[in-house]
Amino acid sequence: MTVGLGTVLEEWGRIGCIGFGGPPAHIALLRKLCVDDRKWLSPQEFEDAIAACNLLPGPASTQLAIFCAWRVRGRVGALVGGAAFIVPGLIVILALAALFLQGDPPTAVKAAGAGAGAAVAAVAVQAGSSLMPAGWKRAREHGSRARWIAYLLLGAAAAATVGPWLVLLLIACGFAEVFAQRVVLPRRDRTRPAVPVLVGAGLGGGVLLSIAWVAIKVGALSYGGGFVIIPLMQADAVDHYHWMTAAQFLNAVALGQITPGPVVQTVAVVGYAGAGLVGGVLAAAVAFSPSFAFILLGADRFDRLRAAPGVRAFLDGAGPAAIGAILGSAIPLARALGEPWQYAVLAGAAILALGLRRGPVLTLLTAATAGVVIVLAGAPLPR
Repeated sequence: MTVGLGTVLEEWGRIGCIGFGGPPAHIALLRKLCVDDRKWLSPQEFEDAIAACNLLPGPASTQLAIFCAWRVRGRVGALVGGAAFIVPGLIVILALAALFLQGDPPTAVKAAGAGAGAAVAAVAVQAGSSLMPAGWKRAREHGSRARWIAYLLLGAAAAATVGPWLVLLLIACGFAEVFAQRVVLPRRDRTRPAVPVLVGAGLGGGVLLSIAWVAIKVGALSYGGGFVIIPLMQADAVDHYHWMTAAQFLNAVALGQITPGPVVQTVAVVGYAGAGLVGGVLAAAVAFSPSFAFILLGADRFDRLRAAPGVRAFLDGAGPAAIGAILGSAIPLARALGEPWQYAVLAGAAILALGLRRGPVLTLLTAATAGVVIVLAGAPLPR
């Protein structure tokens, strides 16, 4: 089976343009294209690809899009399809970053950003809670529910308190579970764990290198979806490098949710705040490069990856810690709110997202509209 590069560019670009709603929407669109309509992949192969991508750090739906393109057109197809999936949303989010981060945007724009930003903490809790049932089921199957809860609580505490060091906590939980499973498994079932050691070397010497360092942490060390990297980015972009204010960071997270494509593109707004358009493009390129590398170098080894006990054990520890980090990220996000009316919007967003179970796009757009109405009625904007 050979699929033309033009077809890959067209179909993956279409998904990149209409892929609102995050990973669930991306997976559904890819399944319809590759399994139901074109029958390029079998249902079982597609499910296996989802499982393998979920074992990797980084944005799983992006990796799935790259894998599907690799499957139908090889490595060149993976590059073309992955780029076509990412670039439309990147263009949109950089354009919005220029609007929201300019010196004095219109009042309505600032009000919409303040309203949407107020809802981000609720969306974070929704994202984390949606991952809990599958993780809890897997923990029950492995007989490690107590450890799962411990990793979850550690991740939540770390996200709320020690943002920049969250990555180390995720890695520590992963290796703790590797050790725990080696101890509790019978000797006949033990297999020497083949877990990659994730080591980062600090980059200095200029804002672009700093942006690249933040982006590589986002792309290579994020487990459990885009929201897990929010506390890490917030600590770097707001507290350490001072590229943006807390309110602007909330806008960046909201933009990552309401634009098509991967949520990880929030890092492009951070890069834009640090060094303009060049910084935004650099941040996106660096953040997504590990996803391309994982697929281009390892897609033909996915079956062995899924079967490796050490890799699975590492994710059994890092996974719940990442879910906890997503939930814990709601605390610094809520603390960043500057006006009383924003807390009222947050409460409404919590009802919409958690009580009525509406999607993040609808929740954020509703909050943005509420922000415009409230500010135009005379309420102050956050500083």
